[in-house]
Amino acid sequence: MTTDVGTPTNVADAREGFNPGMRRFAVRATAFTVAVAVGIFAPILWYLGQHWRLVPDWSHGFIVAPLALYFAYERRGKLKQTPIEPSWWGTVPLALGALALAIGRLGVELMAMRTAFVLTLIGIVLLLLGWRVFRVLAFPLVFLFLMIPLPQSLMNVITFPLQLIASDMAVSALYIIKVPALREGNIIHLADTTLLVAEACSGLRSVMALGTVAVVFAYFFRKNFIERLIIIGSALPIAILVNAFRVALTGFLTHYYGKEAAEGAIHMTEGFITFSLALALLLLEAWLLKLFWPDSWRRRKTA
Repeated sequence: MTTDVGTPTNVADAREGFNPGMRRFAVRATAFTVAVAVGIFAPILWYLGQHWRLVPDWSHGFIVAPLALYFAYERRGKLKQTPIEPSWWGTVPLALGALALAIGRLGVELMAMRTAFVLTLIGIVLLLLGWRVFRVLAFPLVFLFLMIPLPQSLMNVITFPLQLIASDMAVSALYIIKVPALREGNIIHLADTTLLVAEACSGLRSVMALGTVAVVFAYFFRKNFIERLIIIGSALPIAILVNAFRVALTGFLTHYYGKEAAEGAIHMTEGFITFSLALALLLLEAWLLKLFWPDSWRRRKTA
């Protein structure tokens, strides 16, 4: 009597997590547990969606979960070949998630409760499917953190310096094109009027949205880890630079055409144009990397 070592039912494969019955049970148990977790966190997820809808700085949150699901689906072939080896290490992120949920409930801290959901998903995958499967799904799971808004107290700390940077760079640009301007904090004094660089004009929205786009772009179009880091890291300076250009453009239009030229539909069009410019700069950077990045490095360091 012989044993076919190529079939997934032999002892070695069973030990490696390839037993079909065990795999089906583990996958179904994981799907059921994730569904239960979604049900438990449903009120928190509902208000998270309302946050995305009402706060434009975080409107990109609507695309994060679908993209994460797509990234996981794209790995389905590799997942079928990956052994399932449940790990008790999954209890660590589950415990952290439970702690974050408890702290969030007691302190009415939304970020903690929302973070608890992602930690719970990570814990479920580790506990029921194991480290090898988690490594395959690590990027989609970690990507979900991008959908969680920062607390307003931290947003305020970040926003004001961005307002000052945008104001200062815009005034410098206005000097170059001979438009008289004087900065006083986040207020720009022009010849006939003043511009207030408000929180909405700080560029934080561009930073968050462009950062998410940069992560997706680097994932799809670059396999080299260093190139990916460069593209993702450049999102912040590109967003700041483009936002300063938007403020300077607003000052230019206000100086020559009056304050009405920097309000309403025109102001919204400026935002669309400048964000498109940011995307163009990101594409240009990726093209330059492809052009000048040594092929030997790419072959050696491709992820």
